[in-house]
Amino acid sequence: MSGICGLFNLDKAPVAEADLRAMVSQLIRRGPERCNRWQDGPVGLGHTLLGTTPELLWERQPFTHAETGCVITADVRLDNRDELLGSLALEGRPAPVGDAELILTAYLRWGEGCVDRLLGDLAFAIWDPRAEKIFCVRDHFGLRPLYFHYAPGRLFAFASEPSAILVLSQVAYQLNPGRIADFLVPELEWVDYTSTFFEGVQRLPPGHKLTATPTRRSVTEYWRPHPPDVSPLTLSDEDYREGLLDVLSKAVRSRLRGPAGRVGAMLSGGMDSGSVAAVATGILGASGEEALHTFSVVSERDADCAESRAVRAAVNYLPVSPTLIPADNLDRRIPQLTSGHQEPFDGELALIQCVYLTARDAGRTVLLDGAGGDVVLGAGSYVLRLMRQGQLIRAWQEIVGENRFWDSSSVAVDLARNARAAFVPKFVKRSLRGAQVELRVRESLRDSLIAPEFADRVNIRGRFVQLRQTFSQDHARDLGCERCDAIRPNLTAGRERYARQSAAAGMEARDPFLDKRVVDYCAGLPGRVLIKDGWPKAILRQAMADRLPDEVRWARRKPHLGPAVRAAIVGQLDKNGMLHLSELRKALTGYVDQSALEARWNAYLVGGPSAPVYTAYLLATWLKENETRPEYPPTPS
Repeated sequence: MSGICGLFNLDKAPVAEADLRAMVSQLIRRGPERCNRWQDGPVGLGHTLLGTTPELLWERQPFTHAETGCVITADVRLDNRDELLGSLALEGRPAPVGDAELILTAYLRWGEGCVDRLLGDLAFAIWDPRAEKIFCVRDHFGLRPLYFHYAPGRLFAFASEPSAILVLSQVAYQLNPGRIADFLVPELEWVDYTSTFFEGVQRLPPGHKLTATPTRRSVTEYWRPHPPDVSPLTLSDEDYREGLLDVLSKAVRSRLRGPAGRVGAMLSGGMDSGSVAAVATGILGASGEEALHTFSVVSERDADCAESRAVRAAVNYLPVSPTLIPADNLDRRIPQLTSGHQEPFDGELALIQCVYLTARDAGRTVLLDGAGGDVVLGAGSYVLRLMRQGQLIRAWQEIVGENRFWDSSSVAVDLARNARAAFVPKFVKRSLRGAQVELRVRESLRDSLIAPEFADRVNIRGRFVQLRQTFSQDHARDLGCERCDAIRPNLTAGRERYARQSAAAGMEARDPFLDKRVVDYCAGLPGRVLIKDGWPKAILRQAMADRLPDEVRWARRKPHLGPAVRAAIVGQLDKNGMLHLSELRKALTGYVDQSALEARWNAYLVGGPSAPVYTAYLLATWLKENETRPEYPPTPS
């Protein structure tokens, strides 16, 4: 992913070149190939390049439209280039048209409504001197990050990373205690779409646009996942499968667009990344291109590791060039995996970071994955709808099947839970919400390391109320249609982790399942093709017949190597003398319950879980690294 940044002095004072240079300096790791700046009076824009599409290799940003003086800086991959070139009468030009120029031309033609015509992963900002405004956009699913700071009458600043804003002396440098609490109570990571670990710096939510002028700032939602406006025609299961393959193939083809030798793919032992790899190998094979380079983490010591067996089955079946990364030997990666994170949450993705770092060392700058598959092809409230439709036997069969798939023995519990959700009146549910929040607050204080006093200071109960409201806004309509969205907010948080980790490794993450065409298509799929006899993503399993081995297609719940990687990291930290209870206690004073930390530490020493110790280490390390404002390293001119 490239880096973008900019600032707008709302009081009309000229931008200091040193300020813009400082912002760009923070984004060099995102775009190590080239950096450029543009400024005029009270406005300055910056760009750092990671050349992940052919057009990016030559397009110079910030890009200026000579006639109007409008300027754009963009972190973008457009997937409907041909359509836009035709609509904007740019076909046949002797010089190629870059994605940033396409977006700016679209803005000049359609104004802010251009966002409705753009398809792809993008974050961009346009300075329009005619209206004295900066216009910012973040893509539908938040696959490209965009942060901003707004001080009325004084400053508007934006960037791909918070550090590029916090390096400015005009922006107060203050940690956000609420977000630190969210890390200690993990489900609160999804509390909203805007907060960050720093006061005064916000995220622009996915599917939103922002306009800043000298006198006002407005943030508006331009898109959100939703069910089709018209119920789709009832098709056969085979027709639905063919339709899914069609849109998934288009999404994969779009994401294979990149300079030769730079695109690869993650390949776990699951259906989603396996399906992406299978479709990609078919596309590459048909065009005579080199084999897809895949990157997988496997255990070399545990012969019973189901994920490792599935990975090996996939790489033996598919025409790929595989790289297998040993989960049991990560010694040389420890410093990169445990420090330097934008957020402490990122350390939880150690396995993913191992893959990015290995792919980067192999010369890749783009990596496909399938992280969105679970949500996009999830059945949502299908069992509840069956119950409400009176199909109780079918609902029972699906509950039994799901429990069989997940190796669970809670059929009665799941039946009661679904029946309660389906039939208990809404006014009764509303009356119980307060008690449910209180119960969850008590559970969070019991299960996490958070200090009760700190929890009170950040109003942990209010944060759980906000979490419920955030989810209810997205799922309020989920019971009223055959397939409604469950895309956000937890998937947004997950994709933001991927974006930060890939950028830290000088990589770009691409997820074909979060192509808007795929999401729109899956929103109209009937529940019967999404889950069948308890098998989730049934339509994808059937669509991948003869494309993936049965060891992958029909694997039941499998252990994930992520916890094993985390345990290996903690063990290595301990072995290297980098874990000390006294240092953790000192660094985390005021944030964690000291007695709970000591109890978890003692449990770990006798073979207990390493997760709480790892959480404490990640937060302590992050707090130490972020004690002071980011430094201003020299930037190439």
